Amino acid sequence: MVPATPGVPGERPGQSGDVSRSLTAGPDLPEDADEAPLLDGGATITPYRDGPLIVRGDFRLVDQDGAEIDPGRDTIALCRCGKSGIKPFCDGTHKRSGFSAPSAPSRPRPAAQILREARRES
Repeated sequence: MVPATPGVPGERPGQSGDVSRSLTAGPDLPEDADEAPLLDGGATITPYRDGPLIVRGDFRLVDQDGAEIDPGRDTIALCRCGKSGIKPFCDGTHKRSGFSAPSAPSRPRPAAQILREARRES
């Protein structure tokens, strides 16, 4: 097991992506991981600043061949840095590797803007 790293800049107290339970249980999740509202009973995916993608709600996780991956819980942390030892799940390696990424895109995606405008016109 990897101990939590206290006092990481930009991280709220108790927020951790480190593995503190077995692989079947998954890594620790941020304290507010279950607080995001779900839309229509579906999944919500939240990129955490300098950390993992938190997936909450009703989702199915499959590999590229369509084989189901059992996450063992309703809220999971997916690796975004590419260095986790338990991919696709986060094990907290992003902290030690210096991974840096914002929570939101730095600029809008052109395709997303076109789709939004098309929906407004409908």
